[in-house]
Amino acid sequence: MELIPFTKDGLEHFKKELEHLKTVDRPEIIVAIATARAHGDLRENAEYHAARDRQGFIEARIAELEDKLSRAQVIAVPEPKPENIRFGAWVTLRDEKNSVKKYRIVGDLEADIKANKISVSSPLARALLGKLVGDLVEIQAPGGMKEYEVVEIDY
Repeated sequence: MELIPFTKDGLEHFKKELEHLKTVDRPEIIVAIATARAHGDLRENAEYHAARDRQGFIEARIAELEDKLSRAQVIAVPEPKPENIRFGAWVTLRDEKNSVKKYRIVGDLEADIKANKISVSSPLARALLGKLVGDLVEIQAPGGMKEYEVVEIDY
């Protein structure tokens, strides 16, 4: 059984999502199905079919989350906080154009580029692991080689 790495925050997020699905979404969809059934012939009842589809989605997501959470491994930041980049670190980078970006290195399931969270298995994160403030990192991007300077590391 393969363990799935999580940050403490990421694990809590998914636990809350699972709890919401079980205590709010599941009961709501049961009521919606019962209401749609009361409207009569189920063969031509669009409300019923939509509610059943939604129920299938909810149950599949619950099963997926239960599986992932049962294999969760929280990777804690050691004390004292390390100077180099490790899993869970917030890393501020400066590129060749002096543009500054900040990313957090997280597990594959937590990755969300809109929230500036990159997967530990991504090329950028793999290149950053172990680096120190001031180090230069080069990665092959779709547009060619990119170079970044590590400006700050925070946990």
